[in-house]
Amino acid sequence: MKNNKNSYVVCFGEILWDIFPSGTKAGGAPFNVAYNLNKMGTEVKMISKVGNDILGNDLLNQIKNWDISTDFIQIDDEKSTGTVIANFDEHGEAHYDIVTDVAWDHIEISEDQKDLVKNSEAFVFGSLSARDPKSRKTLLSLLDTAKLKIFDVNFRPPFIDVELIKQLLHKADIVKMNKAEMRQIMQFFSEEYKSEDESAAFIQNHFNIYEIVLTKGSKGARYFIGDRNYGFSAVPIEIADTVGSGDSFLAGFLSKRIEGKSPEEIMKQAVSLGAFITSKSGACPDYTYEEFKIFREKHYSQTI
Repeated sequence: MKNNKNSYVVCFGEILWDIFPSGTKAGGAPFNVAYNLNKMGTEVKMISKVGNDILGNDLLNQIKNWDISTDFIQIDDEKSTGTVIANFDEHGEAHYDIVTDVAWDHIEISEDQKDLVKNSEAFVFGSLSARDPKSRKTLLSLLDTAKLKIFDVNFRPPFIDVELIKQLLHKADIVKMNKAEMRQIMQFFSEEYKSEDESAAFIQNHFNIYEIVLTKGSKGARYFIGDRNYGFSAVPIEIADTVGSGDSFLAGFLSKRIEGKSPEEIMKQAVSLGAFITSKSGACPDYTYEEFKIFREKHYSQTI
């Protein structure tokens, strides 16, 4: 059941098939956010593109089966549906080989998209979706219409364009990053990394960003709001894999942020959902909101 049918979030960017040693699963960072937002009861729209091929058809059917709208997912007659070859190291961390020049690199702009984004509660985007000039142009156009812009930094080497990252940071209202990404951003400016607080303050001031969310894995998370900040401990779990953990964290965060909840409520949801998905296999595991709610109330702990 959706929380509010008149309220929705738009996620922009890659939808694809993650090809794991154990099998193939639907994925892509913005889609992982969309999937878990939908599970939280938040209406979500996905702007992307798939190929006019078997993989694209299967992906659209999978998304429909999950009760997520495909109305703004375009079909490309020339480019193939995106795929990623994923492997895991001994720590359960995923490493990706992301196929280039695929359908989601060529998302076209439309007036319907502009209206959709303009009337949304939030617009979620990442850096990878802008690696190709075509989708980048569409993204930048849509950012001009969005009222709340959430930048999930989500660096994926070798697709890291420093000037593009700076441009996207300038346009963002809220930025989510991990500790390694924070260090990299500081290096872009030849700034010495001294502390989380000083780095967050530098990024906030330089790009006029009011809110920064910093994820730190087993070390928890921080939420910087203006000159205030909040620290939250991680939920201790047995890790299945880390695929989509940051995406699910962002979905938990947004599900409460767009409702105007307190920082504590927002981050309780974010930290809990990130841990819940990390305890399962894949970024989009099958679960119900009630299952998550039981997990959240049983496992959550926080330090403010």
